[in-house]
Amino acid sequence: MTAKKTIYIIRHGETDYNKRRIIQGQGIDSVLNDTGHKQAFQFYRAYHHIPFDVIYTSSLRRTQQSVQDFIEAGFKQKIMPEFDEISWGIFEGLSGDFESKSKLRSMINDWSAGLLDRSVDDGETPNSVFKRQKEGIRKILMKPDKNILICTHGRALKILLCLMTKTPLEEMEQFRHSNLTLYQFDYDGKDFKIIKSNCTKHLII
Repeated sequence: MTAKKTIYIIRHGETDYNKRRIIQGQGIDSVLNDTGHKQAFQFYRAYHHIPFDVIYTSSLRRTQQSVQDFIEAGFKQKIMPEFDEISWGIFEGLSGDFESKSKLRSMINDWSAGLLDRSVDDGETPNSVFKRQKEGIRKILMKPDKNILICTHGRALKILLCLMTKTPLEEMEQFRHSNLTLYQFDYDGKDFKIIKSNCTKHLII
């Protein structure tokens, strides 16, 4: 039987792309801005007492920088591309103007309508992200680690939460988050139970 676990999942801290509402996906390896580094430290200050056995990040710098304080304190880190952001294809780098927002909203509406194998040109579908994340979670659950931290991305987080809560992917928009938000799960060897949902309490400490 798979050991019981507690899994903490955060979205990375703020980047200038977030601040300027520019679409950044798997193909944009942005870094945290000053606010993002502050958010990362606030999360570290609030949760460094948790004995994380391992911290998983995506292959993108913004997730790795978000847990850098933990790594410098000696926590074990493992990079897992399974938790990379979705590829937004030709949408990546688009500004938050009306036309760009309309294109993005149209795609999200398609996903909400169940068209989960649809993507923008050169982009990735929700079903393909779900598949790679499912493999990532499978690898994690096979290990004996009990306290786990995962740092991922905005759209990837919505899809991952669907996976863990057995929510249909077309309902992913119900999951809210901001930069450095936290979701916490208990895993009993079979199912995941949400303990904290979209928690940002650590950011106002």
